[in-house]
Amino acid sequence: MKGWTRYFPILDWGRRYNGGTLTSDLVAAIIVTIMLIPQSLAYALLAGLPAQIGLYASILPLIAYMIFGTSRTLAVGPVAVVSLMTAATASGIAAPGSPEYIGAALALALLSGAMLVIMGVLRLGFLANLLSHPVVSGFITASGIIIATSQLKHIFGISAHGENLPALVGSLAGNIGALNPFTLALGVGAILFLFWVRKGLKPLLIRLGLADRPADLLAKAGPVLAVLVTTLAVVGLGLDARGVETVGAIPAGLPPVALPGIDPGLWAQLAVPALLISIIGFVESVSVAQTLAAKRRQRIDPDQELVGLGASNIAAAVSGGYPVTGGFARSVVNFDAGAATPAAGGLTAVGIALATLFLTPLLYFLPVAALAATIIVAVLSLVDFRTPLVLWRYSKSDFLAISATILVTLGLGVETGVIAGVGLSLVLHLWRSSRPHAAIVGLVPDTEHFRNVTRHAVVTVPHLLTIRVDEALTYLNARWLEEFVLEQAADRPELRHVVLMCSAVNEIDASALESLEAINHRLAEAEVRFHLSEVKGPVMDRLKRSPLLDALTGTVFLSQYQAFDTLSADPSAMDERDGEGMDVFENAQLYFHARGLI
Repeated sequence: MKGWTRYFPILDWGRRYNGGTLTSDLVAAIIVTIMLIPQSLAYALLAGLPAQIGLYASILPLIAYMIFGTSRTLAVGPVAVVSLMTAATASGIAAPGSPEYIGAALALALLSGAMLVIMGVLRLGFLANLLSHPVVSGFITASGIIIATSQLKHIFGISAHGENLPALVGSLAGNIGALNPFTLALGVGAILFLFWVRKGLKPLLIRLGLADRPADLLAKAGPVLAVLVTTLAVVGLGLDARGVETVGAIPAGLPPVALPGIDPGLWAQLAVPALLISIIGFVESVSVAQTLAAKRRQRIDPDQELVGLGASNIAAAVSGGYPVTGGFARSVVNFDAGAATPAAGGLTAVGIALATLFLTPLLYFLPVAALAATIIVAVLSLVDFRTPLVLWRYSKSDFLAISATILVTLGLGVETGVIAGVGLSLVLHLWRSSRPHAAIVGLVPDTEHFRNVTRHAVVTVPHLLTIRVDEALTYLNARWLEEFVLEQAADRPELRHVVLMCSAVNEIDASALESLEAINHRLAEAEVRFHLSEVKGPVMDRLKRSPLLDALTGTVFLSQYQAFDTLSADPSAMDERDGEGMDVFENAQLYFHARGLI
């Protein structure tokens, strides 16, 4: 049974399911269902799809995740960023809303799901590490700006199009003359109300005597109230006759279950976007899942999460939905509402299914501007301009990565932005790895520790040079290391020993091994012996299978202090400089004191 629970986590938590757990999950499901209905409609709108497809994407995917997912509180469904990426991809295939467009969205979900399942089975969750935090942060920030801008057309009641910020702004400016004041009033009013709900409703409810937790949950359900009020306004004031766009008729009934058509040509066009959606969706989902699991001292399995999300996307594809992933807002609400197991997601799916069957006629007069307001307020919370400022002070290379991702995404679109961000991250990583930090170190007096001579007052001797490298030695930096060591040796005419301190070296690959052999040979020609110290066990095991140790002119020392104590045996040759610029006499005193001679 234990082996099966790895692939079907429901067999684990399901054995301990009881009435108390059911009550907790049912309460959470009711709250999340109320929140998810307007969200699903809004994100389908963002993806350029009919409103009911957002509901379809919130039924079977939740059932699939309940069976295969490992997070107890992650709520799967349509999210803003994936909806935007779906729209950007499908719009390159067909006109939004057309059967071909819908078919492309379904095929995208199927491809993405298949890729996620394959990656999970092969335990390739580490591939998500290709997206560094600055790249993810920059991409989400830029996507939030694009999403919010794209929804302004619904707030203004005009038509506009574009996949990047310049195109959207230009289209909005060109059509601003057709602005509908009634739509603008509804949209702006909904935005202001939703922003107030986020900060002001909870304190108000607490002042009125409501407990903290119920007040927080009611505040998170603010979009439902906005939808209700604006819908009543349309009906009561007859705003649909004044040009206010509404959702209109939504087909009632459960989603059709059928496998999307197999079109090799279409799948080839969708392969790269599907991979990007898979990785972005997984990174977003697993980040939320890990954060919530840590709060309850639970754990998730990232590789099984790939399978769970993959199954959810396949379920979306066969039930008329589009790509889904774990959403931050609804997962937090699910967590705060007390969800105890993934069954809360299954119960939420039942609630969405009932809404699809019986409540869709009530959504006929729901203004599109209200859904756009919901999207704008949700995504603007994702926009983060603080991180670039922090990175400017902390790491210029990471600042470059986040800035480039933001600018490219805003200027050229989401897919290009992700590719550029990943590419730049890899280039920066390769550049940093090819130029590792290395320091010449000396002995700290009265200790057995060695530190950088430019940062500390340390003991050194002119005939002994110790270099510490703080990076794995690979083909990326092998030539750099060779040049660095030989250059340092060339500047020291009294040099007789070079020690490479390997305390931070976790790997030495074949290219680096050749460079070490070259260093050993070149130093030997200059009558300088080459030594190693503090070589880690796994690295030493590999070196023993190489010719380096047999050819080594020096010794492999267990510790750097042992190397210093052995090789600095001639106290008459003192180095005239150290990290703090001490004179020869002061340095000699430190040396003799460190060796216990004075």
